[in-house]
Amino acid sequence: METVEKIKSQIEQNTIILYMKGSPKLPSCGFSSQASQALMQCGQQFAYVDILQNPDIRAELPAFANWPTFPQLWVEGELIGGCDIIMEMFQKGELQQLVSEAAERNPSAEA
Repeated sequence: METVEKIKSQIEQNTIILYMKGSPKLPSCGFSSQASQALMQCGQQFAYVDILQNPDIRAELPAFANWPTFPQLWVEGELIGGCDIIMEMFQKGELQQLVSEAAERNPSAEA
């Protein structure tokens, strides 16, 4: 149960958090690369968790989120979706708006 508590805590403590394979600067899969690139282009700070370094989270998060794949983007405690949804929102300009509004509402939460 403590893995789920850790996930809940990460989501609560970070306005924008991406669960991905690798890191934004060194992604370990194409989908994580696309998702992190889109987020970086939004120009706001975001947290990330490398699920390859955290097998417990990799195992538990799909059930917790009811979302089977990675990456997973969470904004203000809500699951936004995976790579396809992130890229579609980015191309429409929706991701930039969502991310900047979330960052504006939670300035102290960003490091």
